[in-house]
Amino acid sequence: MNVSPLAGKPAQPSMLVDVPKLVTAYYTDRPDPSVAAQRVMFGTSGHRGSAFDRSFNEWHILAISQAICMYRRRQKIDGPLFLGMDTHALSVPALASALEVLAANGVDVMLAEGDEYTPTPVVSHAILTYNHGRTTGLADGVVITPSHNPPHDGGFKYNPPSGGPAEHAVTAEIEAKANKFLGVHLRGVKRLPFEDALRVPTTHRYDYLNAYVADLGKVIDMDAIRDAKIGMGVDPLGGAGVHYWGPIAERYKLNLTVVNEAVDPTFRFMTVDWDGQIRMDPSSPYAMQRLIDLKDRYEIAFACDTDHDRHGIVTRGAGLLPPNHYLAAAIFYLFQHRSKWSTRAAIGKTVVSSRMIDRVAAKLGRRLYEVPVGFKWFVDGLLDGSLGFGGEESAGASFLRRDGSVWTTDKDGIVPALLAAEIMARMDRDPGELYQDLTREFGDPAYDRVEAPATPEQKARLATLSPQQVRIKELAGEKIQAIVSNAPGNGATIGGLRVTAESGWFAARPSGTEDIYKIYAESFRGAEHLRRILEEAQTIVNDALAAVPRPSARTRKPDPGGPR
Repeated sequence: MNVSPLAGKPAQPSMLVDVPKLVTAYYTDRPDPSVAAQRVMFGTSGHRGSAFDRSFNEWHILAISQAICMYRRRQKIDGPLFLGMDTHALSVPALASALEVLAANGVDVMLAEGDEYTPTPVVSHAILTYNHGRTTGLADGVVITPSHNPPHDGGFKYNPPSGGPAEHAVTAEIEAKANKFLGVHLRGVKRLPFEDALRVPTTHRYDYLNAYVADLGKVIDMDAIRDAKIGMGVDPLGGAGVHYWGPIAERYKLNLTVVNEAVDPTFRFMTVDWDGQIRMDPSSPYAMQRLIDLKDRYEIAFACDTDHDRHGIVTRGAGLLPPNHYLAAAIFYLFQHRSKWSTRAAIGKTVVSSRMIDRVAAKLGRRLYEVPVGFKWFVDGLLDGSLGFGGEESAGASFLRRDGSVWTTDKDGIVPALLAAEIMARMDRDPGELYQDLTREFGDPAYDRVEAPATPEQKARLATLSPQQVRIKELAGEKIQAIVSNAPGNGATIGGLRVTAESGWFAARPSGTEDIYKIYAESFRGAEHLRRILEEAQTIVNDALAAVPRPSARTRKPDPGGPR
């Protein structure tokens, strides 16, 4: 594994982003729309990039914001737009740019009181709360965040009235229009000076924090946590929820300590991730080293990424739980302790998540709903209650309120974190112990993911790979049971393929935002069998890409779902 010698160690001063230079680049550099890397490009979680690379700067945000205004008019979305941001350095200037355009277009914008940072799930919650019972005048939202990406990155995500990430048809329309604006030097983009945008009657203030915090008891059994006096530690990782945890503890009288209240756009308080980058990933044992070191001080500890849509759970016995482990334990618990959920509510997972979830679903007698990578595939099911839970192997999840109605349709890092404490309060066992119980019944899978460089041409070839092009009959000594390029749950293309045998599987797909491809693999026969699966998967992918020259370097990334 190509793990940096700096991984898990405190960030060095030389690694810290130069914030003044970054913000200056945001305002002064101009993208060249003839260069693919400098165009607007929506991945599974919006448009992301860095001002240093001319892939995220003022022109991008002005163009995207105008494109969103035009999309809203075409779709007759004329309710308020809930606008939130995280703590990345580029989020504040991007919010200012967006507001200048939204205000000039007459959009009612809901800004956080006191210019507070706003987690992604809080924006989703606000949209759904406003739209409840309405058929017209519906609200939508924008979250300015690159999630857990390094400090030099920025991100911009649109959430339609369904409250979750926009589907591909929506983002493709916004992306295409925004790039047209870039091509004509923003001609047609309406804009007001920022000070005027703040003063227009369509700009409003909204108490995101208290609206969300006051509702948490509808999704988590906060009384059980309080009465059990569970000792909790939380590290917001300098993210958008940093000022939420104190009010949560105070309102529900929880024994909860915020171990790090710092907000610093350089994120100098982080330990370095696997590749030597500063990355606020709560599922990475390297980025989470400080919280792992504190595990014996608390009965349960957790962290969330920068926009608080991902969770990381630390227990005394297991340390940092791999996301797949916690998803399986959370599903097993929830579907036995939510009596008001529909008996037909299904379990949602992505095709690259652990098959332990499949086995848990079968034991629970619940339908499994497998979809491609991307939380957008869970939105409709969470909205109408046909999905009780939706989760991704990258530590993103959300689930229904206790009464079976929708909570959020975007990933929520806060409620899975608090659920870990509820599990302890109700079962007198932490999620790590609960997962161990599951392994004794279903086996103990080994899981990993590898990444390798790929050109855009190679990624396109991999994305269109068909089952008929894979001629092997066995995988690591076992007969192949299925080769699919479409998700079993909804039939949507997975942008690659998955090969399944009795005791193991692998999936290969190109990244939506980086020039790499990813191979996910799992074995219920141990680490050596997993190694064989990965080697054979690599050969299959290499054969598929043989007609296209590949970069020579190869990287291997320790996956948050893999063994610890």
